Amino acid sequence: MASVRVAISTVADGSMYTPTAQADPDVIENRRIWLTQHLIALEDTVRVHLSYETDNFCRYRIVGAAEKGEGMQNSYGEYADALVTTTPGVALFLPVADCVATTLFDPDNGVLMLSHLGRHSLEQDGGVRSVAFLVQNFGTKPENLRVWLSPAPGKEVYPIFKLGNSGMKEAVFEQLQRAGVTLDNITDNPADTATDENYFSHSEFIKGNKTSEGRFAMVAVMRSV
Repeated sequence: MASVRVAISTVADGSMYTPTAQADPDVIENRRIWLTQHLIALEDTVRVHLSYETDNFCRYRIVGAAEKGEGMQNSYGEYADALVTTTPGVALFLPVADCVATTLFDPDNGVLMLSHLGRHSLEQDGGVRSVAFLVQNFGTKPENLRVWLSPAPGKEVYPIFKLGNSGMKEAVFEQLQRAGVTLDNITDNPADTATDENYFSHSEFIKGNKTSEGRFAMVAVMRSV
C-alpha cells in the first residue's frame, strides 16, 4: 500500500516556471528549495511538459524511474497533458498559470496521476478522460480515487465560453463527478487566484491587476508504506 504527498507552492516560494527561459537558474533554484522543503529531490521529479501547438489536450504519459529529472532543469521531455506513475519516489510536477492542477491517486493499485485541466482540456472533457485513462490502463475504480485540486481564477474573470460560461473549477468538479469520482474524496484549495495575492495568475497579470508574473506549482509523490 502506498501513501501520497501533495503540495502547492505560493508566491512566497517564487515562480516555478518561465515560458521564455525554461533553464532560468532562479526558477530552478526556487524549485529545488521548495521541493526540498517537502522532502523531494529535484532530480527525482518529472515535469508535465505542455504544448499548445496541438488540437489534442488530453495526452497522457506513463513515467517511471528512467524519466526522473526530465524538464526540471531544462525543457526536455515528451509533451503530455498529464503524467502517470506507479513508481514510489517519482515525483510529478506541474506549474500552472490559470489552470487547475489536479492530482488523482488510486490507493488500491498504487497509481498516481497529475493532470493539467485548463480551458483547452476541459473543453475536450479532460476531467472525464483523465479518470478513464486510469480505469482503462490500471483497473482503477473511480469511486476509490482521491483527488486534490489547485487554486484557480473564479468564473467572473475566467469563464469557459464553450462550456456555458462555467468557471474552471466548476467544470472540473462536474467532469470528475460525471466520471465517478466521489465528492467526499476531492480535496479542493478554494483560493481564487484572480484575487488571492498568495498565488500567481497570468491572466490577471496581463490585465494589469497583479504586479508580479510567474507560475505556482503542484507536486505529488507516492511513498511506500
